[in-house]
Amino acid sequence: MRESLSWQYNSEKVLNLETNDMAVSNNSITKAYNRLFVELADPRTNDWFLIKSPIPGLTILGLYLYFTLKWGPRYMADKKPFQLQKTLVVYNFIQVVVSIWLFYEGLDAGWLRSYSWKCQPVDFSRSPEAMRVARGVYIYFLAKMTELLDTVFFVIRKKDRQITFLHLYHHTVMPMISWGATKYYPGGHGTLIGVINSFVHIIMYTYYMLAAMGPQFQRYLFWKRHITTMQMLQFCITFIHSSQLLFYDCGYPRWSVVFTLPNSIFFYYLFYDFYYKAYGKPEKKTKVVNGSIKATQTNGVANHKNGVMTNGISNGVHKKVE
Repeated sequence: MRESLSWQYNSEKVLNLETNDMAVSNNSITKAYNRLFVELADPRTNDWFLIKSPIPGLTILGLYLYFTLKWGPRYMADKKPFQLQKTLVVYNFIQVVVSIWLFYEGLDAGWLRSYSWKCQPVDFSRSPEAMRVARGVYIYFLAKMTELLDTVFFVIRKKDRQITFLHLYHHTVMPMISWGATKYYPGGHGTLIGVINSFVHIIMYTYYMLAAMGPQFQRYLFWKRHITTMQMLQFCITFIHSSQLLFYDCGYPRWSVVFTLPNSIFFYYLFYDFYYKAYGKPEKKTKVVNGSIKATQTNGVANHKNGVMTNGISNGVHKKVE
């Protein structure tokens, strides 16, 4: 009887200890969550749509990657690609308008007026000027979320070659970075990259809009490669501008360079690699000289024209135009 009571007592003691440990663990997790996502957050922006918790945004990104890499291609496998010409024109036009607004707001609300180019802290007050900057950072975040449609359109139009690692990395990382900026530091030093990026997007989405309007606009689209050059330049500027935090202290978090500097280098490398593969290979041509064929190549694309052959294969079939 004593042994039975002793066993029961010990079991209850162990159970109570486990319950207490679990309660302490749950309490620690709750405290850590509140500390990270409530106490450290900017109270002005923390209750805005998609900002309070990371879960909705991460869910959207997870569904985006699943659709892009799995479900979307599988669904489109036995279907004809969508054309979406009017949709693409309207979508790109909206992106141009939003980018113009963000570029103007960034300059007029800060960088051409009161902001220091060396080191600029975040104004956490509720003054009209500070709230204007915070709203601009938030709209920038929402714009990054809408840009996920770029990839969705690629998938349903069966433009699979456009969906590169660079494309997916860029469209996944930028919403996360802009979410963090909106939640914790909506303003100050880190907003310059958003201003520059918005300018680049004005050019880029204008190009996409013209390209979607039809073949009659193709002769105006000779400047595509320069968009990639601008994208590389923006990361050079970002690296130099962020590096100033290592030497100047104005209250903006210096630890941010741990993310911004490596990310700028990585982005630059990815865009440089893309540029080299797309435009950097030596240009060659194949001509008939003195009755013999000289094999050459133009960006890996080949055709036959006017009785003169340029070396290569187009869509796996040799063609000849007399």
